[in-house]
Amino acid sequence: MGNCIICGTPVDGEICKSHEEDAVFEFRGSSASELTPERYYRGTVDGYADFGVFVDIGDHVTGLLHRSELDQRLESLDWEPGDDVYVQVLSVRDNGNVDLGWSIRQREREFRGKLIDTGDDEVLPEDLEDDRSESTDDHQSTNDGGSTVASDEDAAAAAAANESADETDVEAGDLQTAVDDSGASDESGAPNATEAVAAGSASGSVATESAAASTPATDDAADAEPEPALNRTTIDAIDDQVGTVVRLEGEITGVRQTSGPTVFELRDETATVECAAFEEAGVRAYPDVEIDDVVALEGEVERHHGDLQVETETLEILDGEDGETIRERLEDAIESEARPTNVSLLADHDAVSTVEDDLVDAATAIRRAVMEARPIVVRHGATADGYVAGAAIERAVLPLIREKHTRKDAEYHYFERRPLDGRVYDMDAATNDVTSMLEARDRHGEQLPLVLLVDAGSTEESVDGYDLLSLYDAETIVIDDSRADDEITGAVSITVAPSLAGVDVADLTSTALAANVAAHVNDDVRDDLVHLPAVSYWEDTPEAYVDLASEAGYDETGVSERREAVALEAYYQSYKDKRELVIDLLFGDEDAMETERNGDLAAHVSEQFRAKLETELETARENLTTETVDGVTVAVLDTDAFTHRYNFPTTTLLLDALHRRQREGHDEPFVTLGVGDDELHVRANAALNVRDLGDEIAAAAPNAGISVVGGQDGHVEFLPGERDAVRDAALEALGETLA
Repeated sequence: MGNCIICGTPVDGEICKSHEEDAVFEFRGSSASELTPERYYRGTVDGYADFGVFVDIGDHVTGLLHRSELDQRLESLDWEPGDDVYVQVLSVRDNGNVDLGWSIRQREREFRGKLIDTGDDEVLPEDLEDDRSESTDDHQSTNDGGSTVASDEDAAAAAAANESADETDVEAGDLQTAVDDSGASDESGAPNATEAVAAGSASGSVATESAAASTPATDDAADAEPEPALNRTTIDAIDDQVGTVVRLEGEITGVRQTSGPTVFELRDETATVECAAFEEAGVRAYPDVEIDDVVALEGEVERHHGDLQVETETLEILDGEDGETIRERLEDAIESEARPTNVSLLADHDAVSTVEDDLVDAATAIRRAVMEARPIVVRHGATADGYVAGAAIERAVLPLIREKHTRKDAEYHYFERRPLDGRVYDMDAATNDVTSMLEARDRHGEQLPLVLLVDAGSTEESVDGYDLLSLYDAETIVIDDSRADDEITGAVSITVAPSLAGVDVADLTSTALAANVAAHVNDDVRDDLVHLPAVSYWEDTPEAYVDLASEAGYDETGVSERREAVALEAYYQSYKDKRELVIDLLFGDEDAMETERNGDLAAHVSEQFRAKLETELETARENLTTETVDGVTVAVLDTDAFTHRYNFPTTTLLLDALHRRQREGHDEPFVTLGVGDDELHVRANAALNVRDLGDEIAAAAPNAGISVVGGQDGHVEFLPGERDAVRDAALEALGETLA
């Protein structure tokens, strides 16, 4: 019977059941079956696979840490083969396979104790070493026949040597133990190692975290002058100061509590860095320090799995004049850096030129969010235009995040691009975003994000969603080529919508707007963006954008293949960003072979796009009915009966392509009308306000529950039981409107 090394409770072994997860084990067994599930073990990275990381637990057992168990993307994990890591054993299967789980604690000192798992028992590391020493001493003190060979003189010399060694061990070895265990606490009230050393030292020496050994204090040491105060260092200058204690001054932008240290995210005028502070495993260090506090922090610069990190030694909140000085310094730096210095549109385009000031304001807000270490969330339509527009913003922002943060995986924490189902930012989407951002704030100490709506969200149907975000003071920006509603300007922070200035937006795409915003967010990627506007047009591409794409090396075929490939991939798993795939489709790099490979990828995917689209178009054309109403030709398709609802292409994309084909040769007004079970979509070769059309249908079919979704460019929804009445009312209204 022994006592738990953490709480002192009498147990069979060295640790009680309730504290097994607070200790880390080193496995010395020989079989996977000897591992104990739920325990944390030290391991060594063996290698990577597409589905996870293989980790050696001891010399004879290897387990799999599946990518689904990680708290970050597998691609952002910077472990190298041979690195020591800490994992949890989740289960051991009958076939010997070991399933591993992620541990947020990745340092031995973040656990409250360490034990050796021999496979049969758990023992203290020092006990195992004592056993080995005794075994070695026994072996050296006997000859082959087992007789004693040490003389009395030898024994006396050995005794004297051991006495000297014991004295050294007390002064250095025990003190090192105190240093290693200084983070652990004894819940039973027994003194910890640091207290034991302090109490047992007649000289009054004190163990510190940075000391490997201690010597007795002297009067001279007591009278020594204090070390001079550290000069302030900026975060962008600590990369070459690893191992050095530095002083940083700035604002706390994030606080998260791990099962080991508390991690503070500190921002100054140059960059952001994570600072670990350890009070006790899982206990909040510096509980008075919160987000937005201005602080002075001193600590040692380290590399933690390749990322710069500061081990906090002191952390002080600065109030009054000192705090105000730092706040002014931060604000001045942001103001001077956030606003683009070079304002130059990608091309001469009247619709874009009209909102040049709004473009610059949007770019400034995005740059400011990066500098303030606020996450950026981009919500865009799940269309080719939406994806390309969102990718343009992403292309500009990610390099800035990498530059401003010392974490290598910062881009996955501070930027998120999520497709939106439809072009309305409704309460469902807003609730989802609010839930996510509150979880990130409460669990990880993140600030509330800047939310960008791209190719969506510019009509009054989105106001309720924006109102929900505004209750949490979340900043919002809308970038959209649709005919926007005036109500949106008061609901969001910045609007980039040329239609609000009375400009004709018939020759505009959201990508043309977003690419110009992105070019002002990050001028270094301007050349990467110039071909994107051309990619976003299905027809009638402005000549200026065609020329830009051509000069960048993208001919008409290359542009159309990328557009079609993105349109197809946008359909599959439409709720995912598909970041890496979209990058491969849209962007080449300086490597000619890479650019050629990306072109081949786009050509391959676009071929599938055309095959699938042509099949559906053929079916649709065979089932079109054409009617003439007051000189207006209307091609009607029953989209409920003659389209595959759950296959590519989507109804809207199919109707777009069908309308482009069917209107050829028609000089008079021509309309393609798609009538589904409860939705009506209309395409016309003349200006048409769908909201006005909806009003006329509602007047003719008052019991149909008519509503218009998406504003002037949207669609009509109705009750399925009134489908025929809605169809007839729509035909009559189109005749009166377009005749």
